[in-house]
Amino acid sequence: MLEASPGRNFSHSTFVFRGFPELHKHRRLLALPFSASYLTALLGNGLLVYVIHGVESLHSPMYLLICTLCVVDILVVTAIVPNMLLGLLFDWDQISLAGCLTQMFFTHFLSSLESTLLLAMALDRYVAICQPLRYAELVDTSMLAKLLLFTLVRSGSIMATLVGLAGSLRFCGSSTIRHCYCDHMALVSLACDSTEKNSAAGLAVIVCFVGVDIPLIFFSYVKILSVVLRAAAAGEDRWKAFHTCGTHLIVMMCFYLVGSVTFLSHNLNIAIPTDANTFMGLMYILFPATVNPIIYGVRTKDIRNGFFRIFKLRVEKVMRVKVSPAGKGQTGL
Repeated sequence: MLEASPGRNFSHSTFVFRGFPELHKHRRLLALPFSASYLTALLGNGLLVYVIHGVESLHSPMYLLICTLCVVDILVVTAIVPNMLLGLLFDWDQISLAGCLTQMFFTHFLSSLESTLLLAMALDRYVAICQPLRYAELVDTSMLAKLLLFTLVRSGSIMATLVGLAGSLRFCGSSTIRHCYCDHMALVSLACDSTEKNSAAGLAVIVCFVGVDIPLIFFSYVKILSVVLRAAAAGEDRWKAFHTCGTHLIVMMCFYLVGSVTFLSHNLNIAIPTDANTFMGLMYILFPATVNPIIYGVRTKDIRNGFFRIFKLRVEKVMRVKVSPAGKGQTGL
């Protein structure tokens, strides 16, 4: 690892992560909750993908979007958590500039995909509830293909620009990244060049995703809630509708709020302790991946029924396999 800068033409090619400097002595203990969160995210999202894939009645646009969201959650936590755990447990905390930029791209790219999927799910529910007669016309395979293309182009072009600008900088000062993964501004803050373009690109990301997606999601859920509350005759049905929409909005707002704070803290020179900023950056990734299977899986009746159906079929198959040899033996007697 290179620690000093011999000149302005020098640029670090290797960096070191220091995400929790105040808790560095207890870093191995930190690995326990993050390992548990990672395994929970893998298990929950993996099980949800398995159920949706295995139950034909769940092959509708809404559940395919949920399935895609689960795959994105698995990928985004895998992009950062295993490497972070190696650093906490074995002090394998170095990363090359190329590796850092690669991790940065996939982390922010996948997070932006999640934002677009949350928007698509909100709009899907809006059409299904507020314009049910036009649902089959508006939401079909062609629409999903167009949405996928739009998502990949929007997220890919913006994040490639963000990473390209970061990769063009020279890093001639400190080589210590005060984070557990290669966050955009955590790396850019180490540059000895002007970072005005990078800050502007970071703000553009906030405007493009938070500034566009949040209002549309909020509008969709407000319209959904108003329609459902008018249609619900019983007080229990009204409370259930309000609770469901409210829970979805709270989880989404936490995702966007924490992400915005971590993005803007460097741009607006907001003084946030390194430990707190690192924790928020990790929660921005881990929290949605951990709770989405509960919000969109456990709390969804069709998915619960699909899980029990698959579980019942597997149990019956195992029982038949165990009983068959005994049956053949008795026949021979």
